[in-house]
Amino acid sequence: MKLLIVEDDPEISEMLKDFLITENFEADTAHDGAEACSMFESVSYDLVLLDLMIPKISGMEVLQRIRRKSVVPVIIISAKDSDSDKTLGLGLGADDYITKPFSVTEALARIKANLRRSNQYAAAALGRSEDNNSSIAYGELVLNPDDYTVLKNGRSVELTAKEFGILKLLLQNPKKVYTKAQIYSLIWNDAYCGDENAVNVHMSRLRTKIEDNPRTPKYIVTVWGIGYKLGEIK
Repeated sequence: MKLLIVEDDPEISEMLKDFLITENFEADTAHDGAEACSMFESVSYDLVLLDLMIPKISGMEVLQRIRRKSVVPVIIISAKDSDSDKTLGLGLGADDYITKPFSVTEALARIKANLRRSNQYAAAALGRSEDNNSSIAYGELVLNPDDYTVLKNGRSVELTAKEFGILKLLLQNPKKVYTKAQIYSLIWNDAYCGDENAVNVHMSRLRTKIEDNPRTPKYIVTVWGIGYKLGEIK
């Protein structure tokens, strides 16, 4: 597995690189946004660790450029007081975030979890998933677990792996109400630590893509004080 670390602090960058090499990863480092974009264009990476506060080209712009061409997992590295940046980053397509200061073991756990989900996604897209691969039709939506496609009124809806996972979870369990903690544990495959940002942002982004009016959703409805469930289509 080959990773790209985009971090302008040389101490953090080298610490991460050295540790990941000991864990049998390959790792390249970029110290500004321009270098990161150039390296991403020329090398195939399996995951990107991206600090938002980098010179020349901002981390947000780097993320947008990556997402125009690739669904490679991107983990944001963010400062403790930048919740708005984390939320914006997730909204632009980041998969996860790590808050500074962090331990290398925490970073490794996040990296492995995101790589595992990415590999499962790729395997399913190649028809190797062991899940039930029959398509699910609901209202104007058709979800096909076999090739990870979603259609609305016959038109393709481009979803990230987590957005697809959330929608599939609700469609396969139409009567069940899921808490944010349950959604996080099932889709992120990680212990829920009480931070609702990731679930909220991905749910909002999914609604924007599948709902006629995200402000009055019919496919994914909020059960106040509990969580989310599949809406009843009449």
